[in-house]
Amino acid sequence: MGKALIIGAGGVSNVVVHKCCQNSDIFTEICIASRTLSKCEAIKNSVKNSKTKIQTAQLDADNTNEVIELINKFKPNIVINVALPYQDLTIMDACLATKVDYVDTANYEPLDTAKFEYKWQWAYKERFEQAGITALLGSGFDPGVTGVFSAHAMKHHFDEIHYIDILDANAGDHGYPFATNFNPEINIREITANGRYFENGEFIETPPLSVKKVYDFPELGEKDMYLLYHEELESLAVNIKGIKRIRFFMTFSQKYLTHLNVLENVGMTSIEPIDFEGQQIVPLQFLKAVLPDPSSLGERTKGKTNIGCIFQGVKDGKPKTYYVYNVCVHEDCYAEVGSQAISYTTGVPAMIGAMLVMTGKWKKPGVFNVEEFDPDPFMDALNKWGLPWKEDHNPKLVD
Repeated sequence: MGKALIIGAGGVSNVVVHKCCQNSDIFTEICIASRTLSKCEAIKNSVKNSKTKIQTAQLDADNTNEVIELINKFKPNIVINVALPYQDLTIMDACLATKVDYVDTANYEPLDTAKFEYKWQWAYKERFEQAGITALLGSGFDPGVTGVFSAHAMKHHFDEIHYIDILDANAGDHGYPFATNFNPEINIREITANGRYFENGEFIETPPLSVKKVYDFPELGEKDMYLLYHEELESLAVNIKGIKRIRFFMTFSQKYLTHLNVLENVGMTSIEPIDFEGQQIVPLQFLKAVLPDPSSLGERTKGKTNIGCIFQGVKDGKPKTYYVYNVCVHEDCYAEVGSQAISYTTGVPAMIGAMLVMTGKWKKPGVFNVEEFDPDPFMDALNKWGLPWKEDHNPKLVD
């Protein structure tokens, strides 16, 4: 049917490529582009028995002109951005210049400020409308599927949704004393930032990891989870009408938090440049260089993830609760595509979002978050492409 340019060559890109190649009737040709060509080639060579044609390219995604040049050469129908969130705007600029649709999995954040929000990308709305192209923001799992879950709940289960709790649990074990399941720089910046939740029309800040709850997750058991700020809270607060409160919780082991606390105390999580033997280095970027590459964790990681949303609201004048979630098995993901479940749960929805834009089901000019579209084709695709969802109409609530 069409061509996709996939920018990035990490663990998520590996999943996106494999899933696009499984869906070769839609993705007839793809190009994998990254600063490190060898990583693109490794992903290409890992794909077996697909009708999808694959090529690779070296690309500095910080350089809009390079992205424009590659788009003009490859002529894709859509750009799937699974590079770093610092590069969202340069890639969006290139899509505007070439009038090509755009999909990403995480919102923009400046390189020098640990602050991610949608204002920079939402500001592109009018320009994308005028260009007649679509920008689909945050088509990963969280953000992404959590927004689709919310739209699904609103469409099929509620007249009003008042409370949403997003729960992200990873019970996988990779065997290392300390490692992150996705880009260490992005992961640690996210965790060490202040927590935030939306309540009664405003965002309320909390000190990092200061709000702890224990929840009994289906198929995982009881886990410690901590309130974080996550970008889908910002878009859901705008797009889910009647909402009174939205919170996001993620699980962490005590071992992980102890290592993180020590690293933070000695300054290794700082994003402020320091002088080291006559060179400027950013401690967090150095830490990233010495930690295990998340894309290498797949073979080692055992266990499951559980990510979902608990909703409270009203249906036909009566109170109602509803929990929709996915359980993903690390070993199964690795057996299928050579990646662990964290990459898998992000990469599959990126492919699905791109597919829905390419086929016209989610195609309209402008900049949109996933919950602004009809959730039904996305929910059906989750079941088909490896992330089946489960429901509980009487879930335990988070206090």
